[in-house]
Amino acid sequence: MGPVNPVLLVVAAFVAMEPITYAAHRWVMHGPGMVLHRSHHRASRLDGARGLEANDGFPVMFASIVGAAMAIGFNVDGWFWLVWIGIGVTSYGMAYAMVHDVYVHRRLRILDRFVPVRGMEYLAAAHLEHHRGGGEPYGMLAPTIRPSRVRRRVQRNAASGSTPSQLPLDA
Repeated sequence: MGPVNPVLLVVAAFVAMEPITYAAHRWVMHGPGMVLHRSHHRASRLDGARGLEANDGFPVMFASIVGAAMAIGFNVDGWFWLVWIGIGVTSYGMAYAMVHDVYVHRRLRILDRFVPVRGMEYLAAAHLEHHRGGGEPYGMLAPTIRPSRVRRRVQRNAASGSTPSQLPLDA
């Protein structure tokens, strides 16, 4: 591989992670991975429950893959570009963890007394709709499009008194 702009690789990897995350969340976590992901959709997770959950296995698995790719990049001639991609993917993972785990679900006590941030509140509302509706939106960091059918389903569930733990999670 010829000379590669490292900054371009880092940025491209970061940006590419949103659709990859969407796909993994929709078709893996809400598919065969539901055995682990279900722990994240328990009603207590909406109330800022802290501690480990089975769903935490996913970032461990994803980080292992990125770590292995970076190890190859560091150790195999001509493959250093994997390190730059790994930096972009890791940066996305850190941003995702800060938004999802720290800001939205308040899994760390550092935000017990926080000042709401407008853009982050929009992402939090979209993610909580996912919890309440069992379907879209599956993405996290990109401006989330919340289809009207999803908003209507969430409103119907709220009106009927359904809780997230009672909702179908295969939508």
